Amino acid sequence: MLIAGSMAAISVVGFASRPSQRIADHRRRGNLKDFVPRAFGHWREDELSNVILPSPDAQATIDKIYNEVLARTYLDSKGRRIMLSIAYGGDKGEGGMSIHRPEVCYPAQGFRVEGQRSELLTIVGRTIPVKRLRMALGERHEPVTYWIVIGDIVVASGIEQKLIEMRYGTQGLIPDGYLFRVSSIDRDPEQGWLVQESFIRELAAALTPAAQTNLFGALDLQAVPALGGT
Repeated sequence: MLIAGSMAAISVVGFASRPSQRIADHRRRGNLKDFVPRAFGHWREDELSNVILPSPDAQATIDKIYNEVLARTYLDSKGRRIMLSIAYGGDKGEGGMSIHRPEVCYPAQGFRVEGQRSELLTIVGRTIPVKRLRMALGERHEPVTYWIVIGDIVVASGIEQKLIEMRYGTQGLIPDGYLFRVSSIDRDPEQGWLVQESFIRELAAALTPAAQTNLFGALDLQAVPALGGT
């Protein structure tokens, strides 16, 4: 009831302000392939790995939602592989950012959800709410870690996403966003998530401060308009 009341109150204010300024039009974002390095720490892009392409229907949905998608497989010195997927959207649609969440798009490819939970990770000085998934397709077991950034804020749920979008709207702003996902092939999901966390930390350390904000949210949330900063 509290969440519903907050959304209703923000909707009234948001209606009056009619957001019209797209954050994407005023942000020097850069291309994903340029600011995400192909090699960092113990990891190198595995150019020989075949990226599994989505079905034509799924690809059409992705093209409609996102402005840019980066998909790479990385390999470390121990032979462990991490599949990285980052999708960027500059608000192509109406009514806020559309996000193709893994717990929805994986089953569309034939996977089953065997379990999921939420956790907090501390990455480059930020506390990030992430979703952990256990996905399976036949004998393929794929633990997944992902999160969503709306504007400069990492959100943990669809409801929180809508709240943050509306709070940006009260400032006259239309936010862009990122979906950050890593996965690996591992029958032991706990082990898989540990390797994924190590990968994420090494990637974060290799990024510029601007790229860290893009993918991990703002370091100083008081400076974010949606949170009432200046």
